[in-house]
Amino acid sequence: MTPNDPCPCGSALPYARCCGRWHAGPEHLQAPTAEALMRSRYSAYVLDLRDYLLATWHPAHRPATLDFEPGAKWLGLQVRGHRVTGADTAEVEFVARHRVGGRAVRLHERSRFVREPVDGVAHWLYLDGDLLG
Repeated sequence: MTPNDPCPCGSALPYARCCGRWHAGPEHLQAPTAEALMRSRYSAYVLDLRDYLLATWHPAHRPATLDFEPGAKWLGLQVRGHRVTGADTAEVEFVARHRVGGRAVRLHERSRFVREPVDGVAHWLYLDGDLLG
């Protein structure tokens, strides 16, 4: 992926001006909203950025490692809603689609996020989610 390629999250912005700035560089891990974090996490799955996914997962729910499905091809993200639920909490409803071994997979989830200090800087972190329809 080059900085000028369209961002995998579907925003229509170049990767460097969208999720790429949260993945690396001076704004690393500093997505300003839960929705921006959700989009950057989807892009991290597309780009196999496991360290970023683990770093943006709340420590209380973070797995020790991540295993990706071999051969998965990510097809798109649709953010259906973003709702602020408190001063430092939010929810994002999304549908992510991918294909594995010729089989289409659709993940529809309402994810919960919290903003907490990490090394003295407030960061949005993924808590958990509920699978929907």
